[in-house]
Amino acid sequence: MSAPRTLTYLLVDGHSVIHAWPELRKEHVKAARRHLARLELLTRLRNLQDMSGMQVVVVFDGARQGTNEEREPEGLQIIYADPGTTADTIIERLVARYAAERPMRVVSADGMVRETILSLGAEWISPEILRGLCDGAERDMRTRLA
Repeated sequence: MSAPRTLTYLLVDGHSVIHAWPELRKEHVKAARRHLARLELLTRLRNLQDMSGMQVVVVFDGARQGTNEEREPEGLQIIYADPGTTADTIIERLVARYAAERPMRVVSADGMVRETILSLGAEWISPEILRGLCDGAERDMRTRLA
């Protein structure tokens, strides 16, 4: 009998990825369509989670009062930072708290975040690498459905 597999957590700085992916950035610059960029990112991350078995946690800089969290049943965990806190800060706190206990990967285009999370024991993934992981997961999904 093999040992149970440790769940890997993928922490994603949502706005960092939206600004790094041209097709999402294009939607995000138009206030009336900003939500579409978020929805598209969440759809792609949901597919990645379903196909990879990683637990995906998406953190957005927030505009609402108080830190808000949503958890889909068997799905994504979405955190909105309160106006006085950034997504970077929340991600760094999560890594500082949990990286010693479980495998964590962080997606951010921010070099300071990369240096901090690496020093805390997490892995770093660029938004471009994340796109490749999402593309691969979606190809695998199409193959399984075919």
